[in-house]
Amino acid sequence: MVEIEARTHAMRALIALRRRILSGEIAGGTRLYEVPLAEDLQISRTPVREAMSRLVEEGLLERARSGGFVVRSFGMADVIDAIELRGVMEGTAARLAAERGVAADDLALIRDIVARLDECFGEEPGDVEFDLYSDLNAKFHEQLARLCRSKVVEMEVLRASRLPFASPSAFLPDRAKIAAFRLSLNMAQEQHHAIVSAIASREGARAEALAREHARIARANMQYLLDADRGLMARVPSLALVVD
Repeated sequence: MVEIEARTHAMRALIALRRRILSGEIAGGTRLYEVPLAEDLQISRTPVREAMSRLVEEGLLERARSGGFVVRSFGMADVIDAIELRGVMEGTAARLAAERGVAADDLALIRDIVARLDECFGEEPGDVEFDLYSDLNAKFHEQLARLCRSKVVEMEVLRASRLPFASPSAFLPDRAKIAAFRLSLNMAQEQHHAIVSAIASREGARAEALAREHARIARANMQYLLDADRGLMARVPSLALVVD
């Protein structure tokens, strides 16, 4: 019972701290300490310490040399590099899956995810059931990382996707309905089909190129924010960590 309660407190601390950081409530460069945070969250220091250690792994915090933790901040170049790195790692996963061959059950699973993603789209361009698309999109990328049957590659894809602005869902449109973002989902879905087709056909180079190009949709969406209307950046919570 005590162990379950401790895990619950650690998860509550993790969710609360992550939300505050991603919303910009706790700005990049802010020094964090266990005691005041524990008092603020009204829990003991141990779950707060565990939560902050987890956020170090996620790339949101870094340990300060003199003790405590510091909220990380990133430049636009870091965002671009993180997206490019995810594309490289997912491309590698797709190529290896195609070259090694994929079990029928695993291929059927990712095809089923793609088919369910198809159902998220309405008749008009940009008409998308966003919440369901977002959930299924995350499942697609998780399954893609598993197809090559390499725990090393799967973990590296996860690592590359860990920063919130580098994840597959980083620049998906929310209920604010950023039209340009929603239209990009149609292209992304075409690429989902093409990636699975290339893997099934054992076309390693093509699968890798498609997966790397797929990650660039996030970069294009970010560039749209920079070029068209920087005011829209507030609608992408993870960009609260980014400074020009």
